[in-house]
Amino acid sequence: MHRRRQLELRMALGQGKPEPNALVFSTIEGDQIPPNNLSRDWARFVKARKLPSVSFHGLRHSHASALIAAKTDVLTVSRRIGHASAAVTLKVYGHLFEDTDKTAADAIEAALRTGEER
Repeated sequence: MHRRRQLELRMALGQGKPEPNALVFSTIEGDQIPPNNLSRDWARFVKARKLPSVSFHGLRHSHASALIAAKTDVLTVSRRIGHASAAVTLKVYGHLFEDTDKTAADAIEAALRTGEER
């Protein structure tokens, strides 16, 4: 819905289609929206719709946490949330990857057992 409105506005202003890698939330020129403006607009949106009070930045953490819970690898999570490296992601969200260590241990144990049966 947002993307369609954004495209319609760009077309009405004669700006044409945005680049394929354009930001989802941007100014009409395609520049980054100042973070304070985005946070302010998000707070107004949440309040107007009587949604639970979650900061816009909190959505980023929820997104990362959901990806990790779904067993998404750290490199993919890091790229999706815009960290400079997977090391940054592990520093912030490392505690959430603990379940994946057990999954990895179970997988290697199963592989070794399969090898024993041969």
